[in-house]
Amino acid sequence: MRYGYFDEENKEYVITRPDTPAPWVNYLGSPEYGAIVSNNAGGYSFAKSGANGRILRYVFNQFDQPGRYIYLRDNENADYWSASWQPVGKDLKEYKCECRHGTAYTKMKAQYSGITSEVRYYVPLGRSYEVWNLSVKNDSDRERELTITGYAEFTNHSNYEQDQVNLQYSQFITRTVFRGDRVQQLIHANLDQIEEGKEVDHKIVSSRFFGLAGAEVKSWSGEKEGFLGRYHGYDRPTGVESGVLENKGNYNGNGCGALSTVLTLQPGEAKEIAFVAGMKKDAEAAKILADYKDPAAVCEKEIKELICHWHEKISHFQIKTPSQEFDTMINTWNAYNCFMTFIWSRAASFTYCGLRNGYGYRDTVQDIQGVIHLAPEMAKEKIRFMLSAQVDNGGGLPLVKFTHNPGHEDTPDDVSYVQETGHPEYRADDALWLFPTVYKYIAETGDLKFIDEVIPYANKGTATVYEHLKQAITFSMNHLGKHGMPAGLYADWNDCLRLGKDGESAFVAMQFYYAMRILKEFAQYKEDSVYQSYLEEKQKELGALIQKYCWNEDRFIRGYTETGEMIGRRSDPEANMWLNPQSWAVISGLASKDQTNQILDLVYERLNTEYGAILMDPPYHAHAFDGALAVIYNAGSKENAGIFSQSQGWLILAEALRGNGEKAFTYFMENAPAAQNDRAEIRKLEPYCYGQFTEGKASPNFGESHVHWLTGTASTVMVGCVEGILGMRPDFYGIHVSPSVPKSWESFEIEKDFRGCHLQIKVSNPGHVQSGCRELLVNGKKMEGNYIPQQELTAQTTVELFMS
Repeated sequence: MRYGYFDEENKEYVITRPDTPAPWVNYLGSPEYGAIVSNNAGGYSFAKSGANGRILRYVFNQFDQPGRYIYLRDNENADYWSASWQPVGKDLKEYKCECRHGTAYTKMKAQYSGITSEVRYYVPLGRSYEVWNLSVKNDSDRERELTITGYAEFTNHSNYEQDQVNLQYSQFITRTVFRGDRVQQLIHANLDQIEEGKEVDHKIVSSRFFGLAGAEVKSWSGEKEGFLGRYHGYDRPTGVESGVLENKGNYNGNGCGALSTVLTLQPGEAKEIAFVAGMKKDAEAAKILADYKDPAAVCEKEIKELICHWHEKISHFQIKTPSQEFDTMINTWNAYNCFMTFIWSRAASFTYCGLRNGYGYRDTVQDIQGVIHLAPEMAKEKIRFMLSAQVDNGGGLPLVKFTHNPGHEDTPDDVSYVQETGHPEYRADDALWLFPTVYKYIAETGDLKFIDEVIPYANKGTATVYEHLKQAITFSMNHLGKHGMPAGLYADWNDCLRLGKDGESAFVAMQFYYAMRILKEFAQYKEDSVYQSYLEEKQKELGALIQKYCWNEDRFIRGYTETGEMIGRRSDPEANMWLNPQSWAVISGLASKDQTNQILDLVYERLNTEYGAILMDPPYHAHAFDGALAVIYNAGSKENAGIFSQSQGWLILAEALRGNGEKAFTYFMENAPAAQNDRAEIRKLEPYCYGQFTEGKASPNFGESHVHWLTGTASTVMVGCVEGILGMRPDFYGIHVSPSVPKSWESFEIEKDFRGCHLQIKVSNPGHVQSGCRELLVNGKKMEGNYIPQQELTAQTTVELFMS
């Protein structure tokens, strides 16, 4: 069943049925001001932190309420509806609507009772407030008088938990007042007489506003109960039913901003207004609203700025292949999803409540990879930030606070850090994600000077990027288990797999092997022959240990507990086959050709489903070891044999690296949101963004996806597709073009901006092969193999590759 379609020209997803299986959302804003809006206008907003900067309230795990509601009332007959289908929820036989989610804006168009309305929700570029721009047109043949009411439900406290739970406190610190064109809400309002800069119990007055521009406010309400009415819901507020608000503020209750205006429209006439919300003091709010006196001109300009900004970013890599689903994801939605994950990490969605008040180290370093080819300068800035969150012992801070202060941070070695963040120990894999991320940035840009840039450590001291990476190697060398492989520490990528502090993870061992492989290239560039020899020796030793202790008949195991128990061997009654060690054995370069073919074929046979490969099989139930925390989940869910979406990207890359384009593309299509647009009632999540996992074959809900948007999947799949299937593999001195595609693809095109040059790449596959290069021409000149040296690139570079 379809609920919408992709508008490729405008890079929008168009929702034509509002009764979607779950709220389908979009992200607006920037790290300074974030807003999430669903196709039915549900959602919330916050300044900087979803945990401590919450402005608009949202009740999680309920019915997508409240939200950014605009009500329209016909004053002739008292009939009313909303500019989004919900919350009023008119009969869809009479109410026609369309929602368009675009790049950092959402448009909702509705037609009812001879009135057409369109509301555009957005956060202006570089600003820290939101705009609800409404246009209303009279399509009937008579004059119409409409009362338009905008409703924003404020939180009573900027901290999400205090607002939702600690009501004996939060309901008695807020007041709302009317300022002519806006409702102003004051938090800790009674502190307005204290000296400037002084705090009481670490608290000061803070202020939010909800205002109207482009029309006169006729009535207002600052109290939730006063607006809704007792025992009324958002679908039938008393203030809308009556046609006039009570003109009363909130004192010791739940605050809101509700503003009504009256528009008289002649037949065919249209008018435009704007509601504006944010966390601003009185004077600044007044100035902002003054800027929107002519909403039609201002809002159109700001929407165009947003479109230009985001379309320019994703324009740096565009493709045209025989697969519409592949093009849609890579050209627009996978790219935009990568940017949203890059910006918000795991901070705020309709699943993450915003309480994670910082950046997860491994999550953020991985997320960077998805935008390197689109916005390398943004990637570089975030790489600097994450390197500055590396401790001088080489490990990463498990959680990097939003208030991160390089050179002055506590670490997991300090009780204060553990108390503040809840992270008691280092994780085995955090700093190891730096190696592919830093390498990909330098390879994409050719910015070799970055290797010598000096960046502080989190706690003390400074080091060059090269030295930071060397110290990450030292950290792993200083934390080895009984077999000489990296110790499990608190956890590896799988937080539900606790092998113990001295246990050993095969996955991390392969990451470590890969890290040394990468750092050898840095050492070679630096002419650090002594360290290069050291890495070669240690990598060889580690490779032998992995082969000796982790290869089990026809697969790689998952690891060892600190008591020496082997996890993931063939004879285990449960969890005897794991996905990630197989894909990473290939990605790291550890697996031999025979092993590569054997393990990837076994993955397809044992783990693959029509929705992607499950994380492990069989699920844990009766035979879980003490550290197998996945057993707490139902079979087929999350880490307990669910289809973990992020792992699909690594599997795509592994298959592409072995040259099996058919399998690589199969794994892409099985898990791609766009490929499930006609199965939305099964997948349930948005068909334009990735979810954290899909329920596996052991679940009665097989195929249903969960935890939208903020998942490492966007980045991992982007890398798997761009470097793997499309074969864009740069190194320090140029780029390899090495696609692995389905046999049916006779040709495809890539437009890529690379090191100040624009590459127009045409790949021809007349022999219908999956991989291989017969000839590569650059500006008509034949290259050796499939490699383009930097010096062959020109401002406009034409590349022709013929597969064989």
